[in-house]
Amino acid sequence: MTFDMDTVKNLHPLEIQIILAYKKDDELWVEKVERDLGLKSGNGNQALSWLAGKGIVRELRRETEVFFELTDLGREWKEKGSPAERIVELIRLKGNLTLPEIAENLGMDNKDSGSAFGILSKSGVLAMDGEKRVSMALSAENLKDGRPVKGEGAVYLALIRGLLEKAASAEGRIAAAELSGAEEAAMAGIAKKRAAAGAPFREADRERVIYGFTVEGEKVPAGEIAALLEKAGITGGEIGVLTPEMIAEGSWKGRAFRSYNVQVPPTRLIPGRTNPYADFLENVKDKLASLGFEEFDGPLVETEFWNSDALFMPQFHSARDIHDVYRLSDPETAASIEEPWLSNVAAAHENGGSTGSRGWNYAFDRDFTRRLILRSQGTVLSAKTLPHAKVPGKYFGIVRCFRYDKVDATHLPDFYQTEGIVLGEEVNLRTLLGMLEMFAVEVAGAKEVKYVPGYFPFTEPSVEVHIRHPVLGWFELGGSGIFRPEVTSPLGVNVPVAAWGIGIDRMALMALGLNDLRELFSYDLENVRLRRTSG
Repeated sequence: MTFDMDTVKNLHPLEIQIILAYKKDDELWVEKVERDLGLKSGNGNQALSWLAGKGIVRELRRETEVFFELTDLGREWKEKGSPAERIVELIRLKGNLTLPEIAENLGMDNKDSGSAFGILSKSGVLAMDGEKRVSMALSAENLKDGRPVKGEGAVYLALIRGLLEKAASAEGRIAAAELSGAEEAAMAGIAKKRAAAGAPFREADRERVIYGFTVEGEKVPAGEIAALLEKAGITGGEIGVLTPEMIAEGSWKGRAFRSYNVQVPPTRLIPGRTNPYADFLENVKDKLASLGFEEFDGPLVETEFWNSDALFMPQFHSARDIHDVYRLSDPETAASIEEPWLSNVAAAHENGGSTGSRGWNYAFDRDFTRRLILRSQGTVLSAKTLPHAKVPGKYFGIVRCFRYDKVDATHLPDFYQTEGIVLGEEVNLRTLLGMLEMFAVEVAGAKEVKYVPGYFPFTEPSVEVHIRHPVLGWFELGGSGIFRPEVTSPLGVNVPVAAWGIGIDRMALMALGLNDLRELFSYDLENVRLRRTSG
């Protein structure tokens, strides 16, 4: 391997410092390089990775290093004292106490105070009398100011204190290799490997990569490079950035400047942008708002009442099956349903109420209607809007819904709908078809559209709108219709209401030129950027 002067001049100062600081047979690793050269955290890893990529160093081996990290509890021990230290101090100041009294005085759990007492008792520092009162067990010669200074207990307390101080002074971490035999034994009793919330130290491990200079026969490229660096007068301390402060102070005078290779391609700039699907949703909102629609919204969790009952969907309808909706387990039901809507809707189901209908002829279950679910359709918000809607009026929402479904190119278990209603004396099927055409042609960008008769328990007539995708073929965009009087009348509305619930994810599929719904929510940022650029 050979290096010329141009290659050497393009080395980074961090690489140069390593090459000049170490010899042929030296072994290098990140922490060693950063410590020896006074580098910032992370710079050592950068420099060694660059050198390895250029073939100047190579990986020799990997070693697993065990270390102990100070937890939040450990920091508390360091500041306030370990349980053992605090108990000894308490007994020194207040005399004999029971274990519950010790725990109460120190604000400890009984478990922690009992465990610390066990260790101190075993090492001969504390003892318990027949009345279960704890006292100091050491003789006066082993105490100084009431604290143990000799014996096994004093050693234990000193070891724990020493470990806490050592970790605190080393950025909260101690390598296992740095511990003495006694420290290692003490650490074993106060460290845990996982879920260390109840321990002062967390035991962990990490892999250390050991590098060495690349050798070709007896020739070390680093040595060759070092000679070229000396010849060029490059030390690694050259100025890379000339700041206003350096100019004002004159500290740049007499120093060498780092050379730059203007042939190097510039760094790719990736400016922040909104997600293309988010842009699409905002455009739909803007379009509807410009047409005079008011936006509505609501919670993800709804009751069966608003999700289905208020829409005249019988409680025995197949869509109520557990496989179609997601139920909440805690809490299972809402406390109540607002009146008079509950009674009005119940009457519509049972006998038609005041709607002129015969209803579904079954006993409406007022407990079932309080059951909590994730909303399965956007029409729930249309129902909740009716009691407060203006006549004439136009409302819409972009609503996230949840419904069990097999995932494929056109189906997801959670999806967005654009939901809306138009109220007024003159509203009819032609009004509705005009809205559907706007969504299919102007929003989704479909070239071929067809309308198919449909069935929904809450609309009559009911219409489905289908569009043709160039790859996926025909698929349903959404359903719509004119609300039945059994829906509108119990909620206080007595004019025609056109309603629709359209899969806005599917509209985006067509508008953004995609072939799979899952691409709308992709974690592949490159694809998202390309889609944003092409859009």
